[in-house]
Amino acid sequence: MSGSASERNGIHWIDKLLNDIVSLIEKGEIKEPIILNGGLSVSGLQHVGRLRGEVILVNTIKRLLEERGVKVKQSLVLYTKDPWKGKPAQLRQFGDIEEGKKFIGWPLHMVPDPYGCCESWVEHYWQDFGNYLDEFAEGVEVLMTHDMYVNNEKMKEFVKLAIIKRREVIAVLNKYRGRKPLPKDWIPFEPLCESCHRIDSTETMDFDLKGYKVTYKCNSCGYRGETSMKQGKLTWRLEWVGVWYSLNVAFEPYGKDHATPGGSRDSCNDLALNVFSLRPPLGTAYEWVGYIKDGKDLGDMGSSDFIGFTPKEWIEVAEVEVLRFLYLLNHPMKRISLGLERVPLYTEQYDKAERVYYGKEVMKRSEMERLVKRSFELAQMKPLPKEMPFQLPYLHAVALIQTLPKEGDLLEEAIKRLKATKKIVGELNSKSLERIERRLKLARAWLELYAPDIYRIEISKELNEKALRGISLNTVKLLEVLYDNLKTAAWTEEEIKMAMVKVPKKKGEEEREFFRALYLIYFGKPYGPRIAPYLSMLDREFVLNKLRKAILIRSSL
Repeated sequence: MSGSASERNGIHWIDKLLNDIVSLIEKGEIKEPIILNGGLSVSGLQHVGRLRGEVILVNTIKRLLEERGVKVKQSLVLYTKDPWKGKPAQLRQFGDIEEGKKFIGWPLHMVPDPYGCCESWVEHYWQDFGNYLDEFAEGVEVLMTHDMYVNNEKMKEFVKLAIIKRREVIAVLNKYRGRKPLPKDWIPFEPLCESCHRIDSTETMDFDLKGYKVTYKCNSCGYRGETSMKQGKLTWRLEWVGVWYSLNVAFEPYGKDHATPGGSRDSCNDLALNVFSLRPPLGTAYEWVGYIKDGKDLGDMGSSDFIGFTPKEWIEVAEVEVLRFLYLLNHPMKRISLGLERVPLYTEQYDKAERVYYGKEVMKRSEMERLVKRSFELAQMKPLPKEMPFQLPYLHAVALIQTLPKEGDLLEEAIKRLKATKKIVGELNSKSLERIERRLKLARAWLELYAPDIYRIEISKELNEKALRGISLNTVKLLEVLYDNLKTAAWTEEEIKMAMVKVPKKKGEEEREFFRALYLIYFGKPYGPRIAPYLSMLDREFVLNKLRKAILIRSSL
């Protein structure tokens, strides 16, 4: 990653945003408590991509402002009055698609849970995100627009103001609408149809601001009636400005779809400034997060398209800090693609950052090192210890979990094996022990749920004579050299790896046959992951005896 100009000058992109906010505070242009906000529509799967800008970016700024003694609040608004569109992936959530079609155009919070386990669509799909929000960002106040229209007095005040100023609103919005201008008599309010429950097909005909009511007609079912304005909503651009107005938002990021010149963010800023005399929030655009599955980038994660995976699924197999690090390391407008099958790779990047932070590893480029250190520091949910705890690489944990005896205490057996293989020398503190146990449990879950087949191994106890016949006599000679090398090697991953490197084999087919033979001997199948980590986790005598026995059997065939 080349980074932005500020990063090349040694300033992390988030510190640049922080400085912009602090400058406004110092000038008195925004006042405490500083409200930092994000916004989401619960239209379906609440995937981890939604944590990037609206939650983790905002939360990091919150924490940095708090470190400076600034009073600050973080809110997350769920746009629960948005109409349910009934996209194919949404309809498929219902056992009966025709049943699902009945709810097209309904406000999200009114659509029933297709699985019948929660009160509504919103409650069902929010739980795998909302129930884990504190894990990724503490102290976030979650608000829902269907509640704000009823209980937030500032929001109700803004609704009236939007209708009173509707001609000014129309003039501003028409600057951005091209050939489809709004009519002069347009009223910017969308009531809920009391007959068919749609909110996307109604048209306000008249209003009574004192009684807080509107009369309307529904262009879907033909119903005409009168209803409280608490039951409807503003058109979405006005609703966005209404959220800023009612919460006094000082900072809010926005997805790249809102960032185009003359796009929705520009039009909302225009409305805020020139109609409502409201300072628009500071913000920054962010790129979508891609989704990788089975080695393929399937495009951007999407809520209503049900593409991606949830925060709940992430924390089953990886630390929260790993995801925070990835989001904070990369500039918000840099695309990132994530897949649960690649968790070891992401964790490896995080572990390297930890080593760099504690001075155990040095990077070639000083500006990149500064960025990595700062991102690692910001990613933490708890204060960092003075000394780096013991680090068990994720793939080592994957190897270890598959070589430990099934019976016995997981941590106790792991420590015993790590000490026997000299990965641990001396006693570990409680922090290190806690981290080892946690990573072993995550690795075990990853193996069960997402690991590609190559990582799933079982140490074969018996040698398969039929399989050994497939090993050429030339490969047997290479295995004999390896045996001699291993006999004198210290039992560590690096030493075992070097013992393999020193075997004089030609690159290409000969090298492939050599490793194929090792996989057959130890795993009982002709392929597998990098084998040195696995062998280092096994008893030295077991590895040597099995190799020697395989050589003798094949030589005698």
